[in-house]
Amino acid sequence: MGEANAYAALTKGFSGLGVDENLFISTLGKWNRHQRQIYRVSTPGFFSEDERQFQRWDDQHILQLRQEFLRLKDAVVLYTMHPWERDARLFKEALLLQVPKHDVLIETACTRSSDDLLGARKAYHSLFEHSIEEDIAHHIKTHERKIMYTNKFSISNLPFCYDKQLLVALVSSYRYEGPRVNEDLAKSEAKIFVNALKDAKKTLIEDEEIVRVLSTRSKLHLKAIYSHYKEMTGKFLDEDLDGDLTLKQVVQCLCVPQTYFSQILIVSLRLNVDESAKDSVTRVIVTRADDDDMKLIKKEFQSKYGITLAAKIEEVANGSYKDFLLTIITKSD
Repeated sequence: MGEANAYAALTKGFSGLGVDENLFISTLGKWNRHQRQIYRVSTPGFFSEDERQFQRWDDQHILQLRQEFLRLKDAVVLYTMHPWERDARLFKEALLLQVPKHDVLIETACTRSSDDLLGARKAYHSLFEHSIEEDIAHHIKTHERKIMYTNKFSISNLPFCYDKQLLVALVSSYRYEGPRVNEDLAKSEAKIFVNALKDAKKTLIEDEEIVRVLSTRSKLHLKAIYSHYKEMTGKFLDEDLDGDLTLKQVVQCLCVPQTYFSQILIVSLRLNVDESAKDSVTRVIVTRADDDDMKLIKKEFQSKYGITLAAKIEEVANGSYKDFLLTIITKSD
């Protein structure tokens, strides 16, 4: 490999998700002092000339590389955990952030079976000696919140307390999982959503009927509501919820989880995304590995973005971390 190609390959090995350990050993390990100096000078994104005439690593990139070296370990640890413990720890980590990650709480509460969600709540008791409900009540604060609109952010006067009520209801839910759906009831409840979206006096998350339906109905019943809403309005319910990210995520996770997870993956599988986005790749792939979800996610991903999930991982990820992700997602083939 010529030096120019080696420099380019090494730069790619330092970038993206994970690091290419074999490349570091086979290439960097063989370079002499002069070759390493040339690489530092030719890679200003990683190094900068110090006033004392040496090329110093960028501090932020050192931290990033240390995180990337740990990424495989974190994925392996999550993958080997009991699913109840894994979900309980994801709940806790999401709540302890300075700005709690509602999406992690929502996706875990809304995509698990009733028994698995109950198991995660039991595991939470064992691990943290609190209930998930009381920790949501403690950590989700009442203050201004951001509501996502298409391609922009806007501040709403709506306090977090409405999110808090919905999140507690979702994690407390034990939904019926049988095949029966009352179509007439589903149609009437679809009409509730239609009317609520037309009412400009309050947002849907303030509507007790909306919260009741989303937090108690079976997923088959909610999918029937989703279908009837489309028949009534010509649009999918989650499309009409672009003004409220929380409810949009809840509806997607309950009715079309493959759409939700595909969107997370395409945003996260890019170079130079922040650590939170990178963590989402590990979380989604590891937590969906043993579910039928993975087949649907891969199908939706390819249909929506014109590339297979495996090819996108190959494009962005590096080394053993990449190999581990690919091994997991191919299990569902």
